[in-house]
Amino acid sequence: MGLTGGIGSGKSEVARRLAAHGAVVIDADRLAREVVAPGTDGLAAVVEAFGEAVLGSDGALDRPALGRRVFADAGVRRRLEGIIHPRVRARAAELERAAVAANPDAVVVHDIPLLVETGQQGGFDEVIVVDVPEEVQIDRLTSVRGISVDDARARAAAQASRDERRAAATVVVDNSGSLADLDARVEELWRRLRSAASGGEDG
Repeated sequence: MGLTGGIGSGKSEVARRLAAHGAVVIDADRLAREVVAPGTDGLAAVVEAFGEAVLGSDGALDRPALGRRVFADAGVRRRLEGIIHPRVRARAAELERAAVAANPDAVVVHDIPLLVETGQQGGFDEVIVVDVPEEVQIDRLTSVRGISVDDARARAAAQASRDERRAAATVVVDNSGSLADLDARVEELWRRLRSAASGGEDG
């Protein structure tokens, strides 16, 4: 299963709830950090592409510095994605194989922020899109994360549009309400995913 949603949509809340139900959640953001950790060939490739200015004093990737460059220039973003995404996909596939080997009925959920942007929707049995109106996204980013309105809009604009994500979805989870509302929707979603994983028998 692929799980995605725009920044500020609450995708991580859905992922946490699915994990609590028993899903094996493979977090692409976490893997993206792992593949450029100090000592990896991923970090070496990033430094070769962007220079040592993207490193912090501890030798680790300076994410805020790199992020400012990425969000300001689509060409730079694509170059970085060309380094990170293949490594993330290889590691995610490895983790999925291990999960299914341990339990053939496992519900494996790949939490991928840029699933639609990178054209991966065809690789999943289900594509779960956590959906909120854009103004809800902006409000959450400014009120919860402390991001400026302009920065929030720029970050949202750098991703696929709401319509593009919804068009790729086999399941849309509306997260414009309360956390209690979300609990109910994820409970319903989990029943669907368990049924699919067990060959149609709810479990």
